[in-house]
Amino acid sequence: MIRRPPRSTPLYSSAASDVYKRQICLTLFSCDQKLDIEPAQSISVDKALSEENTIKNILIGTYEEAGQSASFGGRNHVISDLLGATGQISWEGTFLEPRQIFTKNILVDNSFVEGLWQNSYEVINQANLVIDNITVINQTNESNRVEGEAKFLRGLAYFDLVRHFGGVPLRTEGIVDYSSDLNIQRSSEDEIYNQIISDLNDSYNLLPPSNDFFADKYAAKALLARVYLQRSEYSNALDAAHDVIINSDHELADTFAGAFNNDVDGVEDIFAFQVTSQGGTNQCIIFYASQSNGGRQGDITLQPAYFELFGDDLNDARYSFNYVSPDNGGTLTSKFTNQYGNVPVLRMAEMHLIRAESNFRLSSSKGMTPLSEINTLRARSNAKPLSTLSIDIIFNERQLELAFEGHLIHDHKRLDKNVGNLQSNDPKLLLPIPQSEMDSNSEMVQNPGY
Repeated sequence: MIRRPPRSTPLYSSAASDVYKRQICLTLFSCDQKLDIEPAQSISVDKALSEENTIKNILIGTYEEAGQSASFGGRNHVISDLLGATGQISWEGTFLEPRQIFTKNILVDNSFVEGLWQNSYEVINQANLVIDNITVINQTNESNRVEGEAKFLRGLAYFDLVRHFGGVPLRTEGIVDYSSDLNIQRSSEDEIYNQIISDLNDSYNLLPPSNDFFADKYAAKALLARVYLQRSEYSNALDAAHDVIINSDHELADTFAGAFNNDVDGVEDIFAFQVTSQGGTNQCIIFYASQSNGGRQGDITLQPAYFELFGDDLNDARYSFNYVSPDNGGTLTSKFTNQYGNVPVLRMAEMHLIRAESNFRLSSSKGMTPLSEINTLRARSNAKPLSTLSIDIIFNERQLELAFEGHLIHDHKRLDKNVGNLQSNDPKLLLPIPQSEMDSNSEMVQNPGY
């Protein structure tokens, strides 16, 4: 099991991150401001980037940035679920921005969309600065670890950018001077995916097999499995998922409930963003949970169409993994009831589903037959065993197992499934390039329909 320090120790906003903020933020990462002067009591940019501790602290800050509410602190999950939803859920909240996403009528000034874009590029820039200056770390194992983590985070950020926006600007060098010409054209989706796959392969080769609660080689390989599945590269997806299942120290939690609301990374967590009472955010709690569980009221409620996915299998533990909000009377998922629980990004159940689907498509049985693998996963939830498989049945199983974890819109697109009356390639299922980016980047071209 992956362990982390006691809850009294802040994560990703630690003393190291505070040092990083003191040394770097004012001089390097003032993303909304141009660098006109250097603060009188700060060290120079060149000196900061030539020190090993500073580079390591920037990496800690990159985790902190990625775990903020705008992206992997939960809103990425929420955006993906609302955009892919039809009748399974309903948006009951008062916020305009999520409602636009849920109704597929998104404006270019949507703050959730803008936040996702800006936060992702802040992660990318900080990761770039680490990679650019990795040679200041002299010890090879440490240099490999730091570079591998930075490339994992950069790949993670680009993967969700390209899935949500299509081709995006590809920046692989860190920006220090924001007064320089930063106009840049969009790269193609293939170019972005090539960079992601390169980063994650590098990350896998550089990282150790275990790395506390930070990304390790199997986090990189698990993300690669997801990337390959999205690209319909089933042989590569199969090999990557199989590697994680066989060689990592992770396994399925004993119960479905045991995979969620964990204060420390559980045995099923391949990678999660850390949340404590001192640091980190979990926006899934804000929008999926009742007030008594730390949320607003339960802004996202389960609807009859969600329960219909289970058919007549009412003993499936996933069917009853919910509760009624005392605030609005809506039915809420129980996946997010611990406001200090970690935000899951990669877990073992997904690897089993990827291996099963890839085997099914390839008519192979690496590790297990596809049907046996799906039934093994279902058995954990006391669900009835299936007697046959199809891609539609596998898609249904992914919805039962991975609901509300940010997969829905991406599964619709890769499987060419309509979202309501919208075809999978409808422009409304891509997010708009934020107006702030359109205004500041003269080379940017808006997505169709916006």
